[in-house]
Amino acid sequence: MAKHLVMAALLVDEDPETANLHALSAARRAGRVAVVRETAAITAYRTGDFATALRELRTYRRISGKNDQLPMMVDCERGLGRPERALELGRSIDRAALDTAVQVELAIAMSGARLDLGNPTAALGELEIPQLDPTTAYSWSPALYSAYAATLEELGRQDEADEWWARVDRAAAALAEIADENAWETVDVVEEEVEGHDEPVVGDESVAGDEHGAGALDDTDQLGDDVDPDDDLGEIDDDNPRDVDGSAAD
Repeated sequence: MAKHLVMAALLVDEDPETANLHALSAARRAGRVAVVRETAAITAYRTGDFATALRELRTYRRISGKNDQLPMMVDCERGLGRPERALELGRSIDRAALDTAVQVELAIAMSGARLDLGNPTAALGELEIPQLDPTTAYSWSPALYSAYAATLEELGRQDEADEWWARVDRAAAALAEIADENAWETVDVVEEEVEGHDEPVVGDESVAGDEHGAGALDDTDQLGDDVDPDDDLGEIDDDNPRDVDGSAAD
């Protein structure tokens, strides 16, 4: 199972379809392991199968008790053509309880739902959060700045949009510089034993519906004895910002 998770992580960018097959193979062996269901969700999302991704994310949240993939769930609702439900889902959780990076991803997803509804003014408001700070760059800053710039363009505020596009470039350059500096840092890989399985699960390894499709995995005959029939189965350190223009507070 662990080998399938590793392959899914390696292939998700260049070949998401094959990555998804590896994730499904892992799910058949360990359907109650949160990271397995998360990986199945992410790979399905990358293939555009939003219904399966949403189903897997719901199961992941139920197993793990975490809301860290809420932004992707909101995006899945958007992908299914349900922006109102996307907004409702995004408002269902206290954002203050989420990690900062997840808060930013959720703001971007909620802004996208507002755009889907034809309301760029509200979309811009979703992005005007404390993290929209052009003086420092975190791993999520380029994506946030890009969403803000694109929304300003939707509003016809091109001069402001150009300023934010320039900030995207500066933030990306600053983050790339830090990545180069930290290239030789040691990364610890945590393994956890899964009861009933010989292979270890790589901890924290992640590859922010209504239709199951062919080969859907909620058929418990396919999944093995360890899967609950009720289950719907189918870097930069953010604590250390990068000062972009020298104006960040010490």
